[in-house]
Amino acid sequence: MRLVRTAALVMTLALMGAGTALAAPGCTLVAEAEGGMVRVRLGDACATRFSPASSFAIPLALMGYDLGLLVDEHTPVLPYKDEYEAPVEAWKKNTGPAGWMGDAVVWYSQALTSAMGMDRFGAYVEAFGYGNGDLSGDEGMDNGLTHAWHSSSLAISPDEQLTFLEKFWQRRLPVADIAYDRTRAILPSYGAADGWRVWGETGTGYPHTADGTKDHAHAFGWFIGWAEREGGTVLFVRLIQDDGPEDTPAGQRARDGFLADLPDLLKAP
Repeated sequence: MRLVRTAALVMTLALMGAGTALAAPGCTLVAEAEGGMVRVRLGDACATRFSPASSFAIPLALMGYDLGLLVDEHTPVLPYKDEYEAPVEAWKKNTGPAGWMGDAVVWYSQALTSAMGMDRFGAYVEAFGYGNGDLSGDEGMDNGLTHAWHSSSLAISPDEQLTFLEKFWQRRLPVADIAYDRTRAILPSYGAADGWRVWGETGTGYPHTADGTKDHAHAFGWFIGWAEREGGTVLFVRLIQDDGPEDTPAGQRARDGFLADLPDLLKAP
């Protein structure tokens, strides 16, 4: 543990001393996939729980493939229904697993959990040790099966997201091996400078105001996953939170910022 904290502190001081803007996000964590040593720990929100939003698609995919509800990268294709009233144009089409993950399609996630039922869904969340484990949903709405992870009752900190990713990478979750392989196959991938290839999922959520409505001026965004280049693999979590209205989803900006920052994050000794 002392080694982990020391490495993170060295990185924090190096970045601050360089005058970089990388210290600004709510939290950035980067850890060695093998061994778990934390290379980067920046920000003041790493221990604070937020809704996972669509970053929860990674554990959902593990559940879906383990149960056989998901088959491969393209099966099943589920039909879009007008009753979904999707707010995003890219969601208004028939969708398979790869498209679901690539576009963070909320109604596809909800179809999966509905097919699982609360007993199986809840058992997975508990077995995964995922965040606060609260699947009650919005107060008084009895909608936890389809809404708990979207700015609702389920919450997880960046530190806990990293722990989940470590379990995923080391195959220490109670799912079949094929669930790991097929979940990895549908995660979107991105190129970054210095030879990095990044796989990850975004998520955008909103805190609640005193009257229970969503505060769209202070959206938060996730980007979680892993990055590889010759010589090693790292796991990462990026969380940002807005201090005012923005035109693009916070999760997309968390992703784009992390892809731009990654090479510099790992240049310090």
